[in-house]
Amino acid sequence: MQRPRAARWVEHVNAVQASARMEDWLSNRDSLTARLMARCAQFRVQRLSQHKAICLQDEYAAIGLPRSLKVHEREVFLRCDGVAMVYGHTVVPQTATANEWPLFHALGEKSLGSTLFNDPLVARGELSYARLRQSHPLIRRIVARQPELAGVPGMLARRSLFWRKSGCLLVTEVFLPGVEGLRIVEKH
Repeated sequence: MQRPRAARWVEHVNAVQASARMEDWLSNRDSLTARLMARCAQFRVQRLSQHKAICLQDEYAAIGLPRSLKVHEREVFLRCDGVAMVYGHTVVPQTATANEWPLFHALGEKSLGSTLFNDPLVARGELSYARLRQSHPLIRRIVARQPELAGVPGMLARRSLFWRKSGCLLVTEVFLPGVEGLRIVEKH
């Protein structure tokens, strides 16, 4: 078994060598939830877990921690018509207060993205990108829940910090293979 490793996060989408369609998914700064909802008849957030956990090696510096410490962690699949299209991973430092992120602990199966994009106090940082290999901890978590993805050599991901008052949270979105084929659905 390969040892887990940190991803190489880059500031420009060209560095991950994505197709033109995937480049659009990665670099678009609009709400990912809204974009997915426009492309399926039934959208669902499936919460996989939400608990305290040790921050990953390639996350702690991004949220201002000196090393891998405990954080509040949330994992979800964003599903279109029952199929997982995006794996979402959010970490919030334990020092964050309920005043900074009042709804984080009560989200359940609600979309974090909808909450973030509808709050005028929230500011989004720059996007960064990576191609996550099978050895990355997030890919290992995805494959544990979706074993059919075990042979996918690398999955494209993006992440960004969101700030509210003096608190930050880091959202990482891993795009699963089916997302590239999504088309806008006519709603009746």
